[in-house]
Amino acid sequence: MEQIELGDKVRCKYSGFEGIVVADCRFINGCVQYSVLPKCKDKNEPPKEEQIDAQSLEIIEKHKPVVVEEENGGPNRRGIRQRGF
Repeated sequence: MEQIELGDKVRCKYSGFEGIVVADCRFINGCVQYSVLPKCKDKNEPPKEEQIDAQSLEIIEKHKPVVVEEENGGPNRRGIRQRGF
């Protein structure tokens, strides 16, 4: 079974509920549940997330991390009287 990670798009096998995994909860008895947030249907009302057991979920699409390369504006320069140097 493939490991579910935060950001994965999942579907409940029994209810058909679909959404993105936004949190996970691990209980002391070994039960693992995920908070699944569905797509927003109404712009005036935020969607309600559902807690679903791990064994009830199947992965539709794996989360692809977004890599953002930032430019820092040039080489680092130290000040002449910088404290500690």
